Amino acid sequence: MSVSSLLVVDCQYDFIDGSLACEGALGAVDSAIAFINARPDVATLYSVDWHSPRNHSFLPNGGTWPPHCIAGERGSRIHEKFHLEVLRAGQRPDSRTIYRKGTDDLVEEYSAFKARNDAGRTVGQDIGDDVAICGIASEYCVRESVLDLLKAGRHVTVLADALGWVDRRKHEENLEDLEKRGAVLRWIGTNQG
Repeated sequence: MSVSSLLVVDCQYDFIDGSLACEGALGAVDSAIAFINARPDVATLYSVDWHSPRNHSFLPNGGTWPPHCIAGERGSRIHEKFHLEVLRAGQRPDSRTIYRKGTDDLVEEYSAFKARNDAGRTVGQDIGDDVAICGIASEYCVRESVLDLLKAGRHVTVLADALGWVDRRKHEENLEDLEKRGAVLRWIGTNQG
């Protein structure tokens, strides 16, 4: 597989064991790390939901979702395995490689394409032409990120067993649809659940 960049979408505690815990999430983390460690030449970018308590997507504020990924709280942090188990420092999450989305309380932002790092750079500016993508959740933030990457002319490979999901049926339908839209599905064989 010829890939220049990997986008790891929202592998944060609230989506793994918190208020919006997803099925397959911890397995997605392990599979993503295995992929990163096998490819030292792949630039790795991490997106994160980064909300204030007043975010309009939250149920108490009239939205759809329980409060999640509140900036600075445990639930907003990328799983520690990425810091501890990714072999090369340049591929671990840091201020250069973490891109925040959902920072505007009034805008629902599933896609990571316009997420920004501390330098103000977006994923769309920094990601390569041949992109692999993994993370959480398949039917929401991963899907919208894939669609935006395809729209921008990138070649996109979805690491199908490095995904967490909200609803298995919708996850499977999403994979079928993304493939029809031009994404390549690839199984890397490490997700155990």
